[in-house]
Amino acid sequence: MTGALLDLDRHPLADAAYREQCRATLDVEGALVLPALVPAAVIDSIVAEVAPLEGDAFFAGSTHNVYLTDPDPKLPDDHPFNRQVSSTKGLIADDQITADSPLRAIYGDSGLRSFLCAVLGIDSIHPYADELSSINVHYAPHGRELGWHFDNSSFAVTLLLQRPDGGGSFEYVAAARDAASGEQGFDTVGDVLDGAAGSSITTLSFSPGDLVLFRGRNALHRVTPTVGVTTRLLTVFAFNDEPGIRLSESALATFYGRSD
Repeated sequence: MTGALLDLDRHPLADAAYREQCRATLDVEGALVLPALVPAAVIDSIVAEVAPLEGDAFFAGSTHNVYLTDPDPKLPDDHPFNRQVSSTKGLIADDQITADSPLRAIYGDSGLRSFLCAVLGIDSIHPYADELSSINVHYAPHGRELGWHFDNSSFAVTLLLQRPDGGGSFEYVAAARDAASGEQGFDTVGDVLDGAAGSSITTLSFSPGDLVLFRGRNALHRVTPTVGVTTRLLTVFAFNDEPGIRLSESALATFYGRSD
């Protein structure tokens, strides 16, 4: 079944040379786009499944800093660490996706998981231990956005399902910080939030059916507000390189409005 859901002729995920090529691209650019990995007919079936669930999506109304942490009271409110941005997109959680959804078959595909491990340079890949986080569908109707932020995880895997009429662009600033060394890139973050980052901002282009692998821990990134009547639909496939990882109760409440 899963073979029909992935175009393995265009993307020979098991081929060692192809894996090495993809790993080199990810290492240099911080992002890897696999165009039309999921065929259009499969995307159409997924959209038909999830688009009607937009009314069930949780739309968070709070702001956040780009580090996705609580503010630091020792720093001024206008410090880059404390400045707030808005994320207004909605999402449905893993437990709202049916057991027979093509999204589950893609997420669980052993060949795709092996490919991801090879490209990322990790030994194994695992779903989240909680019931909400592994597969999410994001909804961005007119005016909704995902504000500038760094990811807490070392990598993200996404699949675009539907473009909006306008807006909804994925923008990022590569190597904006070095989380491992504790260098948080305050000058760069400040420039981005002030609209003074200029040519350092890259727009990553991808289309429905494209699988995107992105290293977002050190790359500052956002999705711009959408424009028009067509909702931007995106699936996030969330993995960990260790088993048993679950989001905290507070994080679950923030992202999903509930903890189970």
